[in-house]
Amino acid sequence: MSARVAVVVGNPKPVSRTYEAALTLADRLGGADLVIDLADHTGELFDWSSSTVGELVEEVAASDLVVVASPTYKATYTGLLKVFLDLFPHQGLAGVTAVPLMLGAADVHALAVEHTLRPLLVELGASVPTRGLFVLDSEHADAAPYDRWLASAEPLLPSPIPTDPRSRQAVSA
Repeated sequence: MSARVAVVVGNPKPVSRTYEAALTLADRLGGADLVIDLADHTGELFDWSSSTVGELVEEVAASDLVVVASPTYKATYTGLLKVFLDLFPHQGLAGVTAVPLMLGAADVHALAVEHTLRPLLVELGASVPTRGLFVLDSEHADAAPYDRWLASAEPLLPSPIPTDPRSRQAVSA
């Protein structure tokens, strides 16, 4: 049985470098079953009664593995991503393995993924067994940062990680 993999991208720009990096990482993990580009849902994220956003929260919570990606803004993740994650109840990601991913313009931001995004995912109940992945914007299309991270992270990730990339289901309203 293969794991259900979700991707959540918190960049306010649709189909951004962060989006591309998240899909690259998901492909390395076997492919994404669900891709949520939060930029497509900005009008609904602040509507706490939105059934569309509620369904997205439920789908992410039902995933086995979720890649949570954000650009580095002011040394942390975006407000857009925070609003989405605020919709999860206490322990709303219990039973989900999360992989935090952040992109940034310079190495001085590399600890943002460990200092800000990883603790938020743990607070929501997710298991985060690996270091987060920080990728320089300028290297987001290169294989090397993903290969280096996967070399150390793969033994820590739950098995079985899917081995065949599946077609992505991009979610938009």
